Amino acid sequence: MTAPTALTEEQTAFVTDRHLATLTTLRADGSPHVVPVAFTWDAARGRVRITTKVGSVKARNVERAAAAGTPPRAAVCQVEGWRWLTLEGPITLSRDPDEIAEAVEAYAARYRPLEFQPERVVLHLDVDRVLGSVR
Repeated sequence: MTAPTALTEEQTAFVTDRHLATLTTLRADGSPHVVPVAFTWDAARGRVRITTKVGSVKARNVERAAAAGTPPRAAVCQVEGWRWLTLEGPITLSRDPDEIAEAVEAYAARYRPLEFQPERVVLHLDVDRVLGSVR
């Protein structure tokens, strides 16, 4: 296991302020599927967390690629004016109740509490590349 990607102090502040971002996953034909998402940053793991329903296109894209044996990759891009940050890396889907609860708690701290959703899963994007104007 490699060490988690660390963000600078300014990058950490940017990804923990209340913003939305886009998540890009790949469809079966290789074309990008880009959707707005709310996400949280797990600094200890160098990981982006995104909660979603198991039947969402983003979740299905991740599961399909994983089932095909292709390690799925994704990108989250947050923009505010001229400032932007893209976090890229492998992405996985978790149905683990403890991981979902942790993601829901982090989401509530950054955005707002979420209502119970029995189909909720969490996507974990383990960041291995950081691009952006925020240094």
